[in-house]
Amino acid sequence: MKKLVFSFVVLFTVLSYSQTPEALFSKANSLYKNGNYSKAIDIYLSIEKQGLQSDELYYNLGNSYYKLNKVAPSIYYYEKALKINPLNEDAISNLAFAKRMTIDVIEELPKTFLQRFSANVILKYTFDTWAIIAVIASFLAVLLFLLYYFSSGSKTKLLFFNTSILAVFIMVISASFAFKNYDIVKNTKTAIIFKDKVDVKNAPTNTSDEVFELHEGTKVQILDELDNWKKIKLADGKIGWTIANNLKEI
Repeated sequence: MKKLVFSFVVLFTVLSYSQTPEALFSKANSLYKNGNYSKAIDIYLSIEKQGLQSDELYYNLGNSYYKLNKVAPSIYYYEKALKINPLNEDAISNLAFAKRMTIDVIEELPKTFLQRFSANVILKYTFDTWAIIAVIASFLAVLLFLLYYFSSGSKTKLLFFNTSILAVFIMVISASFAFKNYDIVKNTKTAIIFKDKVDVKNAPTNTSDEVFELHEGTKVQILDELDNWKKIKLADGKIGWTIANNLKEI
């Protein structure tokens, strides 16, 4: 009986002091506003450990690290925010500011038309957004076709028929963009360099030659991995190998 009472007391105490993610998020925001950036980060990270993700959470983490002049973590979390919501203008703006603190100056290779189209159109929205557009367009197509079928006037029928065809076209395009977006995101791994200075090798061994060096905050694409090594590619086309602990995958 005493054990049972003790268990209830412990449970009541835990429930009394536990806080919802919303309450924790609000508390962290208050700490951030008061300049307690480190404590705010601890609470934001505790929310993330609960398996909760959002562009607002990652954006606030990026801001907190930026205030502490921590280049790599700030860029890392801004990138994570944009991975969830590519249209987060605040994250886009602050990411640009954070990148100014990086040492490496990397000029991107000229992009082909298809690469520009993917970046500016297909990846402009998330898979979920394109899928929602496709579903809405499909419902509109069915509705417009029914209106066309049951309408009597020739002009009205022509209007409903043409708009239903347009809705079908939008549905097909949106669905294809959704699957293409999913394929690109799934097969493209990116990471941020977290070490102050990283030696990039021409092979996944410590004795191989150094081909170039990178510094914290630089974004790379992961092409392959072997044991504790990652094969990376820069925006300027340079390729090399680095130890996995030197970077953090977005």
